[in-house]
Amino acid sequence: MTEPETTGAGAATGGVRIMLRFEGLALFVLALMLYASAGLSWWLFVVLFLAPDLSFLGYLAGSKVGALIYNIAHDTALPVLLVIGGYFLRSEPEVLAIALIWLAHIGLDRALGFGLKYAAGFRFTHLGVLKGWAKG
Repeated sequence: MTEPETTGAGAATGGVRIMLRFEGLALFVLALMLYASAGLSWWLFVVLFLAPDLSFLGYLAGSKVGALIYNIAHDTALPVLLVIGGYFLRSEPEVLAIALIWLAHIGLDRALGFGLKYAAGFRFTHLGVLKGWAKG
């Protein structure tokens, strides 16, 4: 465990942190708008919206593995690739639905301050140290 990760140094602060959180909110709203305009299933949205949080289970293997798995599930690259794929695979609307649900989840998480994790523990994110969480 390195000192910067345990103190929150290296995490976004001030205006940059606020901008990143607004960016998350914008992503959430955009994903919802695209989802609605595509006429996709809202029951599927409700069922899958919290699915990326299953990545918390990675923390059972320790903070380093947990952070890696959480970050993979909460990075925008994979769902953006799925959106692109879903666009070209119009015969498979579920692909687009999953991607937009995933992006909406990530956007809301970021808007609420849940950033990508450092190996020091769940509380240590690129958006700062989460308050009110147990150590680790």
